This record gives sequence, structure tokens and C-alpha cells, in this order.
Amino acid sequence: MENTIVAFTTFFLLIIAFYLIRFIYRRLQERTAMKRLARSGIHYIDQMDGFQFESYLKALFQQLGYKAHVTPKSGDFGADLIMKGSQKIVIQAKRYGSKNRVSLTAVQEIYGAQAYYKADEAWVITNSTFTKSARALAEACNVQLFDRKALQELILEVNPTHTAEKVYQEVEPESRTCPTCGNELVVRQRKTNRFFGCSSFPQCRHTEAINK
Repeated sequence: MENTIVAFTTFFLLIIAFYLIRFIYRRLQERTAMKRLARSGIHYIDQMDGFQFESYLKALFQQLGYKAHVTPKSGDFGADLIMKGSQKIVIQAKRYGSKNRVSLTAVQEIYGAQAYYKADEAWVITNSTFTKSARALAEACNVQLFDRKALQELILEVNPTHTAEKVYQEVEPESRTCPTCGNELVVRQRKTNRFFGCSSFPQCRHTEAINK
């Protein structure tokens, strides 16, 4: 009887040790993966506005050998960038907040842009994630989606000379008008980040986040 109890206790402790080691191993793997993805500069992409994000993607794909250009803000027919290389690719860039997911509208628009520009492929790239319906439509329309993780992996693979930090610091955000007084908003610097402030400060104290 005593030997049975000892054997059962030993077996029980071995099971606990197994699951504990597996848990620690997985946590170490996750931590290593997170550190690696952090090197992509995604934190700076999160702080960009749409124009800066498009400029960054342009530089990223130029390093891959594509001739890339940003489309005009009006009359772009759903494409933010057009890339020409061995194939012609149209891209819609969605720089979103972490809580916002890209809907199927983006897939619909880039699918239409692919037909208009007679492109070989259509992509949607975001620093966020996609809704379930967006993924379903993309699969049906053969539209390639790059979510936050896929974008980080692509950046790490390319290892661009124009880093996200460099683009964020050097490329001015798209100009905006103050909704309070109608004057121009200008970029101002805090200790940790940049923001838009009214050019008529201190008469007008309106501010906005760049990534709004």
C-alpha cells in the first residue's frame, strides 16, 4: 500500500513538472517572438498618420526592387500605392488604432482598384487586424491581406534602410486645418511623441494626435 502511494505521488509530481516546464517553455518562446517583432518598429507605425504610413510602405517596397508611387488623395479608385516590378500590385494602406479592425470595405475597394489599374495582384496592409468578413471576402476575391503580425514579419525580412522610426521623424504628416478656428495645425513635440497643435496658440489651444 505504501509503495502504491509513493508511486502515485511520484507520478503526480512528474505530471505537474511536465506541464510547468511546458508552460515556461511556451512563455519563453512568446517573449522571444515579441522581442523580435518589436524590432520591426511597429510602435512608430502606430504613431504615424495615413500619409506617413503610405510613405513608409513606398520606401519598404522600393527596397524590394519595385517602382512604387503613392496615388493622389482624390480619384485614387481605392488604391493608395501602385507598385510595378515583375508584377503590378495595387495596395490599400490602413493605419488604424489597435482597437479598430479593417472591414470588408477595404477589400471591396482594392478589388475594384485592381480591375481599374489592370493590376496582377491586390493587397491590403494594416498595422491592425481584419474582421472575419473581410478575410472571407479577401479569400473569395484573391486579395492578399497583411495584418499587424504579417506586416512585422515582412519588415524584419526586408530590414529596410528607411526604418519606421526614420520615416516617422522625417516625413511630415499630411497638413490639417484646425476645426476650432480654421488656422493650420502644425506638428509639435512632446517628450515622448509628436502631436498637432494650432498655429494660433495660445489664442487657440486645439490639439490632435497625429495618428487620428
